[in-house]
Amino acid sequence: NGYRTLNEGDTVEFECIKGPKGFQASNVARV
Repeated sequence: NGYRTLNEGDTVEFECIKGPKGFQASNVARV
């Protein structure tokens, strides 16, 4: 389904893109 879960305190990196409702995170990856 494309959705993954993150745990509290996880360090992530992501790209910020402008979507129809404002900015959203894209290409989220746990580091």
